[in-house]
Amino acid sequence: SEVGAAEQTRGRAGAEPGAAGAARAGPYLSWYLALLGLAEHFRTSSPPKVRLCVHCLQAVLPRKPPPRMEARTHLQLGSVLYHHTRNGDQARGHLEKAWLISQQIPQFEDVKFEAASLLSELYCQENSVDTAKPLLRKAIQISQQTPYWHCRLLFQLAQLHTLEKDLVSACDLLGVGAEYARVVGSEYTRALFLLSKGMLLLMERKLQEVHPLLTLCGQIVENWQGNPIQKESLRVFFLVLQVTHYLDAGQVKSVKPCLKQLQQCIQTISTLHDDEILPSNPADLFHWLPKEHMCVLVYLVTVMHSMQAGYLEKAQKYTDKALMQLEKLKMLDCSPILSSFQVILLEHIIMCRLVTGHKATALQEISQVCQLCQQSPRLFSNHAAQLHTLLGLYCISVNCMDNAEAQFTTALRLTTHQELWAFIVTNLASVYIREGNRHQEVRKKFVKFCHSMMFKSQIFPVFFFFPPRRFLRETLKMSNAEDLNRLTACSLVLLGHIFYVLGNHRESNNMVVPAMQLASKIPDMSVQLWSSALLRDLNKACGNAMDAHEAAQMHQNFSQQLLQDHIEACSLPEHNLITVRSKSCEILGGKWGKFCKILGFLRGKGGNTRVPEGKMGNSAISQGS
Repeated sequence: SEVGAAEQTRGRAGAEPGAAGAARAGPYLSWYLALLGLAEHFRTSSPPKVRLCVHCLQAVLPRKPPPRMEARTHLQLGSVLYHHTRNGDQARGHLEKAWLISQQIPQFEDVKFEAASLLSELYCQENSVDTAKPLLRKAIQISQQTPYWHCRLLFQLAQLHTLEKDLVSACDLLGVGAEYARVVGSEYTRALFLLSKGMLLLMERKLQEVHPLLTLCGQIVENWQGNPIQKESLRVFFLVLQVTHYLDAGQVKSVKPCLKQLQQCIQTISTLHDDEILPSNPADLFHWLPKEHMCVLVYLVTVMHSMQAGYLEKAQKYTDKALMQLEKLKMLDCSPILSSFQVILLEHIIMCRLVTGHKATALQEISQVCQLCQQSPRLFSNHAAQLHTLLGLYCISVNCMDNAEAQFTTALRLTTHQELWAFIVTNLASVYIREGNRHQEVRKKFVKFCHSMMFKSQIFPVFFFFPPRRFLRETLKMSNAEDLNRLTACSLVLLGHIFYVLGNHRESNNMVVPAMQLASKIPDMSVQLWSSALLRDLNKACGNAMDAHEAAQMHQNFSQQLLQDHIEACSLPEHNLITVRSKSCEILGGKWGKFCKILGFLRGKGGNTRVPEGKMGNSAISQGS
């Protein structure tokens, strides 16, 4: 799309005027090819000499070349300026001319639709989405005889609607694309369209439509015979959707067979050679993600599963592997999806650190997320609510309840995501409970939460009237059924506490001992602290002096670890992040930016520094909690 692949572009240039215009073409070919060759040489130099490349291409235009050469040169100039400079105005001007001229030339699809695609990208970058949409619609309308471009433009417009959160329009376009791919005989691209649609339906929680769609996709993927890497990438896409669907429903145990298949699938892809086998059907010229990106995505999905299951050491191990892989990839690849993966991984590992009692490390990683988001307005917009939620969780861990309330309240203003909203409200209620004398506010929050969940699941919220033990036993039953270890440990210790208060020491002991064992396996520092305190008091009450002393010693050790970590976290410059909040993302972005610069100065270092159509959406913090 730029000056070349040199051989391919020069070949086109030589043949461009066509047989009918051969007499006219002769005088142009020698100097045109010479300038094009020089431009390509400068573009591929190390480092690229973009200014000289642009000069060579600009030298073509004053010589009044034929319309085909003129249109292609405008496209090449626009592409180089768009990808390698910040001169958006000039890039836009050249791309608009390429689009205008190419529409008047028959059989000139490659330049025409490349110009439309790049121009719409540029419009979106300039926040002129309303200009990009009609341009793409027109290009889609006139590209029906060109399968590759018709499918690519449909994907692009669907992606644009998705970024605007207009998932209904995006799903409609993907449905149109799937039917078109079927008509032109491309089962591979049909599967890509359907899987992308399935991903959006999962985001919309339209589960009744998702199940038959995923069943159809599974059949298409299994029956399709083609390039092994393409087939395995389809299978990875399909399995990622299945796994995230299970995890979204909290079915950690049920998902294990699918997750195992996914991990085996990515191992298979890693052994396959990247031989460029061009498909016979031009509509098949797509891929979902590069296999290196798929590897990171599978790590990410595994981390999500480990977090939900309560295998936090395993989650940390896979996060470290994924982040190491990302750092290597980002040296060679500036794809925005890599930063998205990095932020989502950090969101999960931050919660890991808070659970395992490493608040100082968690705070530094929150600062890392902040700096990553500062580099991309879109990333910041997508993750601002999660960032404030993480800060709220950190505030709870260091007992800064006023700041926690402010962070959660800000996060609520910034999200429309149902699960994240429920997660924030639940944590905000816990803040009110810990502050005391705010029971009315707790009740209001939960009434609002119940009405929301009642609307979603069509159940009547009668659980306010359940005895707490019955409610906790139901929770324990559900968590045991799906191996949700953290939820099981929390339920056990809370039940143990209730039985202790009621004077039923034997039943309390039956709950607290397995809670302690499970918490040490996770490891969950808060549950260990709570369990050791209960064991100490239980053994004292039962007259078991030695066991009481041992439990007291454990409790003292946990308390010391948490206190040291608390002091370390509060002494870090990043601790000031707990005061950053705002009424809007735009103002907030400025405050983050200012703070990041100050932070970089204090630390003496900077922050860590083609979106595929099948890109995964944002993680809900609730998924990893």
